[in-house]
Amino acid sequence: MTERYKVDYQSPIGVIEIVGSNEAIYSILFAEEDILVNPISEDTPQVIKDCYSQLDEYFKGERHEFTFPMMIEGTPFQQLVWQSLTTIPFAKTASYKHIAVTMGNEKAIRAVGTANGRNKLSIVIPCHRIIGASGKLVGYAGGLWRKEWLLNHEQKFQQLK
Repeated sequence: MTERYKVDYQSPIGVIEIVGSNEAIYSILFAEEDILVNPISEDTPQVIKDCYSQLDEYFKGERHEFTFPMMIEGTPFQQLVWQSLTTIPFAKTASYKHIAVTMGNEKAIRAVGTANGRNKLSIVIPCHRIIGASGKLVGYAGGLWRKEWLLNHEQKFQQLK
């Protein structure tokens, strides 16, 4: 198995744990701790440094897309859902039903919701852009307050694209 490294990034909405190898990023998730346990260092693999830098640019409103290599681990269905999420434009939203229809299976709404909740590449695969069919904010593993913050952040910086 490929050696994995962890680095913590202090975002405006909490600590984000980045897990990756020398080749790719495996996960970007909000940490339980409010302190940086795994700081970036000279020995940190370049791909993790690139992810860290791109997240920093995102939170500064300077980046709308991510270009570092990622390893997306999940079932074929989950991967299809996550790929569909990447088609939602910066500062826009879509519903679970929209994603299900896009995938060609209108009845897969709940399965899309479940896959959305298992996304390990927060922000980069923009599960925060999924809202309920009613237009209300629904489920977000990082907490609805973070989801609201991210959507407001993107609205604020959409004109810079």
